[in-house]
Amino acid sequence: MSCPMNLKGFGPSPIPEEGEWVQLKDIKQVSGFSHGCGKCAPQQGTCKLTLNVKDGIIKEALVETIGCSGMTHSAAMAAEILPGKTLLEALNTDLVCDAINDAMKNIFLQLVYGRSQSAFSENGLAVGSALEDLGKTLSSNVGTVYSQDGKGTRYLNLAEGYITKEGLDENGEIIGYEYVAIGSLMKALREGVAPQEAITKATKTYGRFNDAVTIIDPRRVD
Repeated sequence: MSCPMNLKGFGPSPIPEEGEWVQLKDIKQVSGFSHGCGKCAPQQGTCKLTLNVKDGIIKEALVETIGCSGMTHSAAMAAEILPGKTLLEALNTDLVCDAINDAMKNIFLQLVYGRSQSAFSENGLAVGSALEDLGKTLSSNVGTVYSQDGKGTRYLNLAEGYITKEGLDENGEIIGYEYVAIGSLMKALREGVAPQEAITKATKTYGRFNDAVTIIDPRRVD
């Protein structure tokens, strides 16, 4: 059965690419800033990959991994491999770790289907935007929370930083915590501030920590 309409001349559906609608026929037409997440085969670690692509070429890469000690070294190698490659080259290159390869696959799909973060931003995002995505202290946000039946919940790392103390109310429920903002601490140390002074300045509290009935060390569950 033949199609009642001749659709061959219409070409692919246009997708948003940095503020323009593009009928994508060549990898060189792809531009965008986006993220992809992937996991390794044993599912013991994960990667968040951020790429800034201009005219099909990767200009900027940010590789963040968690959960596997070997994965951090894989990230170092992948970061050296990615810039300067086309999207297709990167997709078909061994990026050392399953999780990073998986993240590359997922971000590729976002970019070629027009689902990038900069899809509707004219001229996209400048190279360097990935670092800005980490915040002013240029530190990845890592959430690590441990919980045990009968012992309660222990906050270890949250967006604010490294948790040093937890504040509990009369019911043993967490109402606040003390933390060290690692990015601020390292910045102060680089600027020559004495270590103890730097730690004091980087130590802050969140929630109703000062109203706590009990203060505990979250790294002890005994």
